[in-house]
Amino acid sequence: MFRRISVQAARAVVQASNVSSSSTSSLNNALRHSNKIGSNSSFPQHHQQKAAMAMSAVELSSLLEQRISNHYTDLNIDEIGRVLSVGDGIARVYGLNKIQSGEMVEFASGVRGMALNLENDNVGVVCFGSDTTINEGDIVKRTGSIVDVPVGKGMLGRVVDGLGNAIDGKGAIADVTQRRVELKAPGIIVRKSVHEPMQTGLKAVDSLVPVGRGQRELIIGDRQTGKTAIAIDTIINQASVNNGTDEKKKLYCVYVAVGQKRSTVAQLVKTLSDKDALKYSIIVAATASDPAPLQFLAPYSGCAMAEYFRDNGMHALIIYDDLSKQSVAYRQMSLLLRRPPGREAFPGDVFYLHSRLLERSAKMSDDVGGGSMTALPVVETQGGDVSAYIPTNVISITDGQIFLETELFFKGIRPAINVGLSVSRVGSAAQMKAMKQVSGSLKLELAQYREVAAFAQFGSDLDAATQYLLNRGARLTEALKQGQYEPIPVQNQVVFIYAATKGYLDKVPVKDIGAFEAGLMKQVDASILEAIRTEGVISDATDAKLKELCAKFTEGFLSA
Repeated sequence: MFRRISVQAARAVVQASNVSSSSTSSLNNALRHSNKIGSNSSFPQHHQQKAAMAMSAVELSSLLEQRISNHYTDLNIDEIGRVLSVGDGIARVYGLNKIQSGEMVEFASGVRGMALNLENDNVGVVCFGSDTTINEGDIVKRTGSIVDVPVGKGMLGRVVDGLGNAIDGKGAIADVTQRRVELKAPGIIVRKSVHEPMQTGLKAVDSLVPVGRGQRELIIGDRQTGKTAIAIDTIINQASVNNGTDEKKKLYCVYVAVGQKRSTVAQLVKTLSDKDALKYSIIVAATASDPAPLQFLAPYSGCAMAEYFRDNGMHALIIYDDLSKQSVAYRQMSLLLRRPPGREAFPGDVFYLHSRLLERSAKMSDDVGGGSMTALPVVETQGGDVSAYIPTNVISITDGQIFLETELFFKGIRPAINVGLSVSRVGSAAQMKAMKQVSGSLKLELAQYREVAAFAQFGSDLDAATQYLLNRGARLTEALKQGQYEPIPVQNQVVFIYAATKGYLDKVPVKDIGAFEAGLMKQVDASILEAIRTEGVISDATDAKLKELCAKFTEGFLSA
């Protein structure tokens, strides 16, 4: 009786476990073998029962072990949800219970999105495409990956959207790897103090508010004051180092256009191409017609592309043009996601929005390759109000600011930099020593000029010292003017600022300063420029040559 029950139980277990037919037949053979033993009258009944139980137990254990080991090996579960509601670029999705914050999802129409709000009963997803193709009840599938973009040298010379897809019609992008758009900023230990100059090619910047590799220098001002022009001039000025062979000196550029017109971006690409600067640049464009989530994401995508160069021992420059429009896009998304508004209707984490982005710019220590990423964020003010929410936030995060004024711009002082309000917190540590030698007195004299000029309007009876300050200041202001898309090599800047600060311009009429500069650059000997460029300092021998050159040229210029 006991043997029959055990045999039936074994067969039931095998059938319930869906074992293969070969395994079942082997068990049946074992059972037949036990029946033969049972039919042999020479064996006692209890011995027959023990033998059958032993055979069936061995077979059962091996079959169960095999079944357990194969369990779930081919199982592949796709977690899917359904759209509850959609509108204004925001979709509410039910059913994605294990989704991560920032994870990419795919809608049935092919549009992609990113999970931002993880709530108890639904997920708030921002759409990276048109939401008109998404309907209530559509299936939404997890991708299992956080938002990433292609990075690498294959991106150079290309124009891409906020997700890294090529939009320049030049075909697929090759020689790239994927990198997450959101990464933690480097820690304190792996950083190094900023000490290498990053030449912008602008006399007013390189002499008064120097920028170093790894620094974050804000460009702030009203609309139409030349903010983008400073950024583009900086990119064009890197042609000299990028055309060289020294990989350690090359500076790869990433320009992120947020909320701009497509025509403006197209003109920018043409300008860089004409100046032979596109080959070492990446353009990330999230234009005004793109969805707000792409405008929010584009700076992080560009940052990831620049970080590739930083982390591989190279140098990168990234320009965010501009962060005001990114914060407006983020405010739009946050309000539609029902996040509580704060000051100026921005969400409470708008400071973190910019701090986590700008903190990724750094000069790395030699132990991790010595690379760097320099950031030039642009912020637009309204009516010169630098005390608004976003400007004050970004000013407090960055290492200085270049302040542009509408009044100066319309006076013809371009770049329209307010020297008094502009500052570089890195200072002369990131300045070429030769430039430091000639520009030391420049800022002081300009400050004195501004102070005296304000009072000079009220009286015509001025003493000789005041008149001297006014004359010198007017000429220095004129000397710092510069045309758009005409960056000047730093060694040429040093020669001209040397002439300006040593008094060689004092007798030159203000209207002729530009002609004086052009003539001096033609007369200067190439050996002087090469000595300044290679040595980085004005030696006694170079100083003597400069004095002789400036005195001789000034005399000839004034007598002409």
